[in-house]
Amino acid sequence: MSELHRLLRPRSVAVVGASADPSKTTGRPIGYLLRHGFGGEVWPVNPRVAELSGLRCYPDIASLPGGPDVAIVLLGPERAGQAVRELAERGTGAAIVLAGGYAEAGGEGADRQQALREAAGTMRLLGPNTIGLVNLADRIVLSASGALEIGELPPGRISLVSQSGGILGAVLSRAAAQGIGFARLVSTGNEADLEVADFLDLLAEDPGTDVIALYLEGLRRPEAFRAAARKAAAAGKPVVAFKVGRSEAGAAAAISHTGALSGADRLYDALFRQLGVIRAERFSDLLDIPAALASGRRAAGRRVAVLTSTGGAGALLADSFGLAGFELPPPDAATATRISALTGEAAAANPLDLTLAGLKPEVFRGALTALLESPSYDAVTVVVGSSALAQPRLAADAIAACQTGQEKPVLAYVSPHAPAILAALNAQRIPATAAPEAAAAMLASLARPLAAAAPEAAQAESQPGLPSGPLDEAESKALFARFGVPAVREETARTPAEAAEAARRIGGRVVLKARSRHLSHKTEAGGVRVGLTSEEVEAEAERMLARVAAATGRAPDGLLVQEQVSGGVEMILGLRRDPHLGTALLVGLGGVAAEVFGDTALRVLPLSRTEAEAMLAELRGRRLLEGFRGTPQADIPALLDAMMRFAAMGEALGPRLLEAEINPLFVLPRGAGVRAADGLAVLA
Repeated sequence: MSELHRLLRPRSVAVVGASADPSKTTGRPIGYLLRHGFGGEVWPVNPRVAELSGLRCYPDIASLPGGPDVAIVLLGPERAGQAVRELAERGTGAAIVLAGGYAEAGGEGADRQQALREAAGTMRLLGPNTIGLVNLADRIVLSASGALEIGELPPGRISLVSQSGGILGAVLSRAAAQGIGFARLVSTGNEADLEVADFLDLLAEDPGTDVIALYLEGLRRPEAFRAAARKAAAAGKPVVAFKVGRSEAGAAAAISHTGALSGADRLYDALFRQLGVIRAERFSDLLDIPAALASGRRAAGRRVAVLTSTGGAGALLADSFGLAGFELPPPDAATATRISALTGEAAAANPLDLTLAGLKPEVFRGALTALLESPSYDAVTVVVGSSALAQPRLAADAIAACQTGQEKPVLAYVSPHAPAILAALNAQRIPATAAPEAAAAMLASLARPLAAAAPEAAQAESQPGLPSGPLDEAESKALFARFGVPAVREETARTPAEAAEAARRIGGRVVLKARSRHLSHKTEAGGVRVGLTSEEVEAEAERMLARVAAATGRAPDGLLVQEQVSGGVEMILGLRRDPHLGTALLVGLGGVAAEVFGDTALRVLPLSRTEAEAMLAELRGRRLLEGFRGTPQADIPALLDAMMRFAAMGEALGPRLLEAEINPLFVLPRGAGVRAADGLAVLA
């Protein structure tokens, strides 16, 4: 048995620092172990008492009968380290350290946490600053959470991993009140050793877990998280994550537009989307969505029927579903005929209101069966109205009976304040909620397609001859060209006279730019002029050099003369390196639209071509690429090629590439390719 399995299902538990006072945190764990029916051995350690809760109490760790599978350490940080060292020497499988005062407390605490980790040696460590672990499926409680004071904690098929101990208790207590059962709940705390990815990997193979919920503050090992999330997806276990810390503070300080448009929270969005992790937008979704998924049913599409006995509640649901992108088609002719025969009324609308037919069990069941058997719907939502207060079993019994042998999901929206009815529905694995917005989120999770297999990450390659720091535009585009992203025709020049000669060689109208490694936003400094003839270039170049020097306090390194491109769609293509999550690719409408509209899509590398296509499909402005009001269709295949080549550059350079951007990237009419008209790159 591995150490993690010993932690999840221990046969012996030592409680170091146990107290005989159940009102204290140190007095709770033994009481909870006994109250919830732990069948293994419990070894309290306290030198001041000989017996605790009818159990023999040991004076120290050396006196224990052997190395326990798990030890709960209830000592303060000044004594916990020595206890952990002694437990490791006894062959303990894992220690759970509840005390705070470690890395979360600053510099000295971080040193203390490192010493604690070293004291553990090869023994696994949960915490510190954790509330512990609860295994309801096997009645094993290794926690001091006050939420365990609740009398009835129903077991279920959902497991939770939380980086916050308080959130574990909050979720557990709310779940019990709503009739939602959990299998395992783990608080990882400061994650000195064991962290979210370890437990996600463990739960992916846990036969008692069907759905995994995560409360995240951040990821310490993104690659391990990726692997564990893919393992869960391969096992058919949905992962639902609530990620806190959505602020985009600091994005304005980014060098490129890409940095400002791809804040850390958007990177998490992209990572979750690629891994098939469902992001819970509201904290309540962390319960509602897993409860819906644990029902075991999935919706084949986004067509939903609403069955109601109250018009107002039906309209609320219809509005929420419509905003979430669901369709509410009217009943097909055969279904309408079946329902009309039951109600004596025409059944031509969706929501279908049974108010006039009266709440007769046979009518309710017949209408629900007809909707479930209809080829026009992928799911049904039932409104449990105020009349259910008088007939609380009507909806639950009807749904339970009608779902037998049915693959389509049925959700319940409980319109009155009726916690007992809500809990009774959830207890029968009928997903129920008291919020119409939650019903839409729950149904969206059931209609979500499975994530495609992700490509394997490539190893960074050595790229000789590259400088460090920011590159100027010409250097940046030369780097992009190494990886197959073509640029507009252009020439560099040292003087205004050389710029005029370059303009004559290029021919036609040209674009003149100041060239500098220290000038990332040239337009603001007066470093760009478009539509110049070769005769105008020399004089304008003289003025530009003076203008940029006055605006920045630094003379430009030279000039850049480019052909002027027209007739394409301007896009932005960018890469940004996040120190925690890796490199992300951004694509969107370019030029000034990049900042004005922010119409962009984001993915974390590695990137598949299927994902690149999905990124373009997310853009509101994709119609410009497809041909809009008589404009020709853009060369979308060439744009996809450029995206994949840019992504390949990001993987090849690895941590050396901090930022890179092409804005604009001209996507020319189909068959004419793409051209990078401006660019920057920053290398470590």
